[in-house]
Amino acid sequence: MSDVSNADARRHRQSARAVKESLRDLNIQLSLLNRQFGARVELKDADWNCLDLINRHGPLSPGALAKLAGLHPATITGVLDRLQRGGWITRERDPGATDRRAVTVRATRDRNPEIYRMLAGMNTRMDDLCERYSDAQLEVIADFLRRTAEAGRDATAELADD
Repeated sequence: MSDVSNADARRHRQSARAVKESLRDLNIQLSLLNRQFGARVELKDADWNCLDLINRHGPLSPGALAKLAGLHPATITGVLDRLQRGGWITRERDPGATDRRAVTVRATRDRNPEIYRMLAGMNTRMDDLCERYSDAQLEVIADFLRRTAEAGRDATAELADD
């Protein structure tokens, strides 16, 4: 019985190692894709990440964006300056804030078609890939990726606290 459980444990470790290796490969490939994309639209990696966060979670205050992006507030100021100069975002005064300096950052969306065109190849490839899986399998994959993202957030927070 222990030979079977040892074999099962070994197989599980090998499978888990393969998943981790695949995630490392994915990280590299997405970084390369983001770098190529960023070079074409003149966005640094941090700028693109912040723009994506604003598009997904905005409008946001610069402080909230800094927290989501894991960046220092002074760094966010530079990122927002570049995004605004590029026509990606606007900064608006928050009339309801007690601090008259408070601003809200919004994505302009005017340049979103440009993003969609450049990422169309990846989106098409992902659509084709997803077609190969059943709905139940896609639910498992989505759950795994959500949990992986959460593990990444937790590990990032741990490193930031050190």
